[in-house]
Amino acid sequence: MLDWMNLTQVGVVELPTFILGTIAIVLLPGPNSLYVLATTSQLGWRAGAWASFGIVVGDSLLMAAIVLGAASLLQNSPTLFIALRWLGAIYLLWLAWGLMRTAWYRFQKSVPQSGAQAGSIRFLQMHPFVAALALSLTNPKAIFFFISFFTQFVDPQFANPALSFLYLAIILQVISITYLGALIWAGETLAHGFERRPQLAAMLWFGVSILFIYFALRLLMGS
Repeated sequence: MLDWMNLTQVGVVELPTFILGTIAIVLLPGPNSLYVLATTSQLGWRAGAWASFGIVVGDSLLMAAIVLGAASLLQNSPTLFIALRWLGAIYLLWLAWGLMRTAWYRFQKSVPQSGAQAGSIRFLQMHPFVAALALSLTNPKAIFFFISFFTQFVDPQFANPALSFLYLAIILQVISITYLGALIWAGETLAHGFERRPQLAAMLWFGVSILFIYFALRLLMGS
């Protein structure tokens, strides 16, 4: 019987280092976490929970793709990789434009503050799960990140590396879900303050949109 607590049976090495590295990586601000924070503070914790679920599903699909050999496919097909990279950048820019529009309407106080009415803005009409899932899946570089990070902690002599990847993926997702839960709490707290000070909300949306543009440019430049 497989003992998941016995690292030799799952082919994992230096697990404490992997956990510390994962925490550091998860805490770094990125488009996924920023989207959860922005969605929660705009539409409430339920929307934030759906966005978090979309990111978890998207990351899980990317990690499953690693096991199925998607990384090799992208490496051997530069055209496909470039196409996915452009698709991801365009999607990030579209999200940034939506956030900028939200910021402008908030700053002008031309949109009522209820979540249902705020949903009239085109950007907010997309279901948070769908938007977050697309955000996660349109970053092909994430596949190379996962495989380059995970392989450092997989025993090269282990006969079933897919099991090692599964073990590490579960740990990463537990840490990620914990962090996303904290972002939902933070976003809900911000939402109450934004109801009284809509111009602060506008500043947040504008700041997040600028970061999304930065992530899109990095994706296009291959950084």
